[in-house]
Amino acid sequence: MTSTDRTPATSADQTRAADVGLLSPVRAGSAVEAATGDVAFLQAMLDAEAALTRAQACLGHAPASAATAVDAAARAERFDVRDLALRARAGGNPVIPLVADLTAAVPGEAAPFVHRGATSQDILDTAAMLVAARSRSPILDDLHRTAEACARLAAEYRDTPMPGRTLTQHAVPTTFGLKAAGWRGLALDAADRLSAVRLPAQLGGAAGTLAAFETLAQAPASGPELVEAYAGELGLDAPVLPWHTLRTPIADLAAALAFTTAALGKAAADVLVLSRTEIGEVAEGSGGGSSAMPHKANPVRATLIAAAARQAPALAAVLLGSLAAEDERAAGAWHAEWQTLRELLRLTGGAARAAAELAEGLRVFADRMRDNLGLTRGLVVSERLAAELGELLGRRAARELLTEATRRAVASGRDLRDVLEDVLADEPDLKDRIDTRRLRELTDPAEYLGSAAALVDRALRRTPPPSPPSSPPPSPPLRNLP
Repeated sequence: MTSTDRTPATSADQTRAADVGLLSPVRAGSAVEAATGDVAFLQAMLDAEAALTRAQACLGHAPASAATAVDAAARAERFDVRDLALRARAGGNPVIPLVADLTAAVPGEAAPFVHRGATSQDILDTAAMLVAARSRSPILDDLHRTAEACARLAAEYRDTPMPGRTLTQHAVPTTFGLKAAGWRGLALDAADRLSAVRLPAQLGGAAGTLAAFETLAQAPASGPELVEAYAGELGLDAPVLPWHTLRTPIADLAAALAFTTAALGKAAADVLVLSRTEIGEVAEGSGGGSSAMPHKANPVRATLIAAAARQAPALAAVLLGSLAAEDERAAGAWHAEWQTLRELLRLTGGAARAAAELAEGLRVFADRMRDNLGLTRGLVVSERLAAELGELLGRRAARELLTEATRRAVASGRDLRDVLEDVLADEPDLKDRIDTRRLRELTDPAEYLGSAAALVDRALRRTPPPSPPSSPPPSPPLRNLP
């Protein structure tokens, strides 16, 4: 909606200005992208305005007819989002032109009750919390999908041996089940943290005292009651204090979102390594193609998650930096949050969707894992041999023997077991205590998995966290606009 003396933005103008995810494929088409678009944010601001009038009407501070009128007018499709964006430059935020247009959209007797007593930050902060709540639900759904898929992988490959790698090199054997159980644990850790974040409504008036609300309603000390009613109308938490420059809700949300992308990034990093051509232990269910090389099946989902995990910490740093905000309303710190929070929500939502798809479709090649365990020709179990021989020879003598055997094995390209058999043949006392059968057991990587299976079982007993109550959906159905 625009006044008659303004030229409406053309459809072409809006199309050129729209951000539809061309350079951010991780979030393109996701539920969180839809929940964080300009139209969705506009609707959230309108929901906040309508809820304020309803709360005031519930307390007798506004007529019920005004609440009905504002509710009826608070429909995003009735407003020109591009025009609002352009007009927002004059006052520095989009609430100012929106209030003007919403006031003009309601009948005259209801107009004085639009935005009554509120400040722009009340509405925009509350809208941000609504958008976050509406984004959190699909993110948590995808985290639970990821955890469930990883649980299936952990159970199926509980005893499947593979090389454990430290500092890029083979270390000791582990199991793929234990690796998948670790991925599940991180997904549940993320769900725990995201579920625990409080998303409060914002209501404080010009400087956080609620003075205007009480004065206009002629109801002294009624401000806290109005805050409770307002939060209840929105399905958000009620704040103890107005948080205009007490940005704990934003900081907590930023930390949880950044943790989530990083946790999913760990699984993605593992898949990127394990799916290398020369390793080939896993592969995405349906890899992406190349514009130049027809043979390639790239690990696209893992790549997109990894990209999100690299961007999220910087975005979270901006939001955490806004904690250091001056006075009762900050200049710049608050404004820096808007687009930053939206992008962090989008990246997290896209990464969670990609992680669920990745885990559900992951292909595991147990034979390749076993083959790769043999690449070091037995050196991968040197820790076990050192412990066993140390009991017989003493730690120093055992280390010297293994060091020499390892040197011979590497130089000759032979298996460590074969070299040790030669050494034992020259040492009758040792040969009597470690026969060929026992040596084969000691050098079998599948026999040196420690408590991996028990750890998988223990990890799978962990239950997912309950989902937090969801906030009400947007009042009207939203069009699929950026």
